[in-house]
Amino acid sequence: MPVLNRACELQAEATEWRRHLHAHPELLYDVENTAAFVEEKLKEFGVDEIITGLGRTGVVGIINGKAPGRTIGLRADMDALPLEEITGKPWASKTSGRMHACGHDGHTAMLLGAAKHLSETRNFTGRVAVIFQPAEEGGAGALAMVRDGLMERCAIEEVYGMHNMPGMKAGHFAIRKGGIMAAPDKFQITLHGRGGHAAEPHNTFDPIVIGAQIVSNLQTIASRNANPVRSVVVSVTQFHAGTTHNIIPEEATLSGTVRSLDEEVRSLAERRIGEIATGIATANGAEATFVYDRACPVTVNHPRETEHAARAAMDVVGPDNVDTEVDPSMAGEDFSFMLQSRPGAYILVGNGDSAGLHNPAYDFNDEIIATGISYWVRLAEQRLAP
Repeated sequence: MPVLNRACELQAEATEWRRHLHAHPELLYDVENTAAFVEEKLKEFGVDEIITGLGRTGVVGIINGKAPGRTIGLRADMDALPLEEITGKPWASKTSGRMHACGHDGHTAMLLGAAKHLSETRNFTGRVAVIFQPAEEGGAGALAMVRDGLMERCAIEEVYGMHNMPGMKAGHFAIRKGGIMAAPDKFQITLHGRGGHAAEPHNTFDPIVIGAQIVSNLQTIASRNANPVRSVVVSVTQFHAGTTHNIIPEEATLSGTVRSLDEEVRSLAERRIGEIATGIATANGAEATFVYDRACPVTVNHPRETEHAARAAMDVVGPDNVDTEVDPSMAGEDFSFMLQSRPGAYILVGNGDSAGLHNPAYDFNDEIIATGISYWVRLAEQRLAP
């Protein structure tokens, strides 16, 4: 089964949906207009049930097949980013400081296209739940939907996600078993020293010098504490201290991110950051307070479901155009919460030679919409074959 003829027919219409959503971006849970647009389309398609308000502003459409059976979930995200767009496209964001810089507009359009096709054909048994999620960009919208009973209310047994990937050839797919996206944690260290005159450093406990030692030593977590074949990234991205050139400040604050691909390494990094910060501070006469914020967990693809997803992608674009051993990304994805709740898999689809994700010059590649629709349809029909 190559790209569906019907998906190609839907591409122009789905492109209009995508560009409308792109021009009207909304953030986190405040996606009321986007959710209303999705709900309106699902009603037009004649889906059998529409559930709104899951995870505050999430929308789920239920499409019944030709006979009763299992339910699988297909998920797209709806929210944009707080970023000023510079694409200059006719469909560029009409709201200053907001843009769809991660392709969620395209994800929503592709899943809407699949929902329309599946509602027309119903060439499957059981039910397909098309899930439109808010607040992927740091708001844990997937967790909110799970906590609101998404899986139980819709009787979902398997769940699948898809994300576009700039730099990968347009329409190609990539997937892997196990960890495919990292846990994107945050940390903050506050150093409490003794300030004073910059000409008399011997009368101070300088939090800037102490902080510099901590920044350097945090790099040993990856190089000397973690098993070298198990990836971890520890990056200090902010260092705030001082008010003028001739005063050693009382305090300094360091913050950054930890990216890991398994829970053991994640816990190791959390423990060692605290030990390094407090140890170096104490050795220099200061104190350190440490906060570690665990965000979404590692996105772990389940083995059997990964094989199903890969096979569906191969049916659409051919085996040579599906990488089943793609390197994991150290970016995070809250679809991980859904994969903790139900078995499933997360796949990447190539966006071609575009600007990178979270870049003000990024735009979703409308040419891959038919490929994405075809993947969703093939996956649903394969997993719910009569």
